[in-house]
Amino acid sequence: MTNTIREKLNHPVIDADGHTIEFMPQVIEFFSELAGPELTREFEASICVDGLPTVLAARNAGGNPGNMRAPWWSAPCRNTLDRATAMFPRLLNQRLDEIGLDYALLYPTHGLFSLGLRQDDLRQAACRAFNIYHARLYEEYSDRMAPVAVIPTNSPGEAIEELHFAKQLGLKAVLLGGLRVRRDGGDSYVDVLGFEDDQDYDPVWQTCEELGFAPTFHSGGMGWGSRASANNYVYNHIGNFATAQESICRSLFLGGVTRRFPNLRFAFLEGGVGWACNLFSDLLGHWEKRNIEHMRHYDPANLDRAKLEALFEEYAPAEFQGKLPELDRSLRILSNPDENPATLDEFAAVAISQSSDIYDLFVKPFYFGCEADDRMNQHAFNRASNPFNAELKALFSSDIGHWDVPDMAGVLHEAHELVEHGQITEDNFKAFVFDNAVSMLTANSKDFFKGTVIEDAL
Repeated sequence: MTNTIREKLNHPVIDADGHTIEFMPQVIEFFSELAGPELTREFEASICVDGLPTVLAARNAGGNPGNMRAPWWSAPCRNTLDRATAMFPRLLNQRLDEIGLDYALLYPTHGLFSLGLRQDDLRQAACRAFNIYHARLYEEYSDRMAPVAVIPTNSPGEAIEELHFAKQLGLKAVLLGGLRVRRDGGDSYVDVLGFEDDQDYDPVWQTCEELGFAPTFHSGGMGWGSRASANNYVYNHIGNFATAQESICRSLFLGGVTRRFPNLRFAFLEGGVGWACNLFSDLLGHWEKRNIEHMRHYDPANLDRAKLEALFEEYAPAEFQGKLPELDRSLRILSNPDENPATLDEFAAVAISQSSDIYDLFVKPFYFGCEADDRMNQHAFNRASNPFNAELKALFSSDIGHWDVPDMAGVLHEAHELVEHGQITEDNFKAFVFDNAVSMLTANSKDFFKGTVIEDAL
């Protein structure tokens, strides 16, 4: 069966973010072959506690105050065919035309949680087991599907090692852990790749470039700040991907990663593009007012003290009379003259010399995964509201396999509604479901689509 929307298009459709749901007994078997029985027992214990991966269950509700209500009933059940499709590669391959997909990048589900395992040997073996699982089971369908390797990033060394292993497996796309939980004594905090790293992660970006990988991120922000309800998953879920992806994107930009690695392309998945439009505009606005040259406007050394004192004498309220000697106490609160000169240029790592540099270092390298039902997708193409009349690079990201897609066969129809409602054009839609994914995946890997069903369409 051919999808009715796909029939009308004169270009292929690439799904930049579909999901498998792993058959965990097989993953455990691969893990056991890698790590032996003792660590396998720890892995099995980490997989599921009361129906949740332990990394989430440890924060799950159970009605207990202070614990986070994590995902529940998050996979298709009434639609049994879709549940099976996410688990069985041959069935998904058979149904791609019905869904309307010519080619699909497939991210793990359980494998996402392996990135959050705290124990080093457990995390590294788990990521490798999931990568072996996807490489072996989906290999014969490589003309239409590309499973994505999970790459742990708690240290540059483990990331580089798994990037090379993913390449050996023949995997063409990678998911990096963009967020890491750090511990300082009894306190823990979220650390973000790319900015003020405690270790040098440039070798990781260099390895991605050498191996032809576009780094992608699929991190979530549940459990942060206000998203920690013990009883309501919806409350925790709304905006959590956008929050996490914004932090990674902002970190890579201000950390100068896109300046140092101009050939790399980065994707931030499942958070949409609304936050990216806002961040792009905010970065421009902040640079215009707080670049190192404009900061002289706020330098306390440039304050005309004699003029200020004269104005004090003439205009200060009666209650201020006699308090001119105390003026410094007030001035220093927002205008401390003792700031460290080495820290004044907060855009130093990005080396921006003119506002158009922000376009080059943000719009060109960054891509944003947008689900079909997200009405904010249109803003990626709204040149009138985006700085420099820019279009941000939105990626069609179906999220098939998860609760927000009750019917896989309807996901392309849902995405096309923006065209039907006049909110984007057919050319915008082509960029959304095809052109942007091609430009991201081939920028550093010219042969990415060689041997696939869409090779000729390029």
